[in-house]
Amino acid sequence: MSDEGEEITPEYLQSLLDQARRNAREEAQRVKMLQEERETVGFGEQDVIKIGDGEKEKEETPLPPLDPGVLPSPYFEFGKVRHQAPTSVRDPDVAQAEVVSSLASIPAPPEDPNAHCKQLTRKERKALKNKTTGPGWFDLPAPAEADLPRLHRDVEALRLRNRLDPKRFYRKDDGEGKGIKGLPKHFAIGTILPTTTPFGTASTDNLPRAHRKRTLVDELVDDAEARRYAKKKFDELQSVRGAKGKKTLHKRNELHKPKW
Repeated sequence: MSDEGEEITPEYLQSLLDQARRNAREEAQRVKMLQEERETVGFGEQDVIKIGDGEKEKEETPLPPLDPGVLPSPYFEFGKVRHQAPTSVRDPDVAQAEVVSSLASIPAPPEDPNAHCKQLTRKERKALKNKTTGPGWFDLPAPAEADLPRLHRDVEALRLRNRLDPKRFYRKDDGEGKGIKGLPKHFAIGTILPTTTPFGTASTDNLPRAHRKRTLVDELVDDAEARRYAKKKFDELQSVRGAKGKKTLHKRNELHKPKW
């Protein structure tokens, strides 16, 4: 009987013995496994090369070749003096770029599209040459004959700019007063592009869309200041002409009338 009043039976004692035997067997197996691992691993995680005397064992586990082959050139080459700076330095990036540039092939020039075309005559070449002013004057084109009547109005308005602004003086053009024949051979009329702002909003420097016209003559007709000045000059000319024609018959009769 125990102190607590529990009875120890033979079955209970036999179970304790069995448990102790099992623990002893497991501990022996664990110790055996640790010894086998130590024997196979050896010095840390390094592989152990076993050299045997038999020919079969030599064939099964040959020694690795000790020849490293062709090694790349070193990055630094030093002289014979110990504390001397390196005599040469090799940069792999520069060497790779040199190899790539040496292997790059020059592309062939593009084929001339006019090589298979029909040769032009002297008259055709002269007409083609007269279409523009050449690269020296930015290839200024010659307008088509069908557009000359329309462009003549704008050019004539530019020639009459002396009458639009009394505070400016412009030199007389050579073709002024000659009509369409007085137009220059090569000229072009451009369009002022709107100014863009960094934020994409409308700029105050741009002309509103409602005030934009198709031609220069339309802009001058719509300009209030230019129209006011033109009307003023017209009234002055009418007054001078009217003064010249007033009482002309009376003055002529007075000249022929005898003095006595």
